[in-house]
Amino acid sequence: MNIQALMKQAQSLQKDMMKTKDEIDAMEFTATSSFVTVKVNGKKEVLKVEIKPDSDFQISDIDILEDMVQVALNDALTQVDKITEQKMGKYANSMPGIF
Repeated sequence: MNIQALMKQAQSLQKDMMKTKDEIDAMEFTATSSFVTVKVNGKKEVLKVEIKPDSDFQISDIDILEDMVQVALNDALTQVDKITEQKMGKYANSMPGIF
């Protein structure tokens, strides 16, 4: 394979990778922990935090609420990582040593 063909293949691969990354960035991921729901995008930016009213919740339970927000956020961010690995992993396998 000549260097020109290799460069063309690399440019095509880079274009495909950027397209896939843009698709992931545009996706939204939602996770819920009890009455806390969070939404993040593929860039791992928090888009929304929703806390559903619960008549049993007292202000003294703020530690529990903080834990629920943390769990929901971590779950949503894990979803982003999983999709990114699924969609971008094929590129890492096609050109060993590139990443």
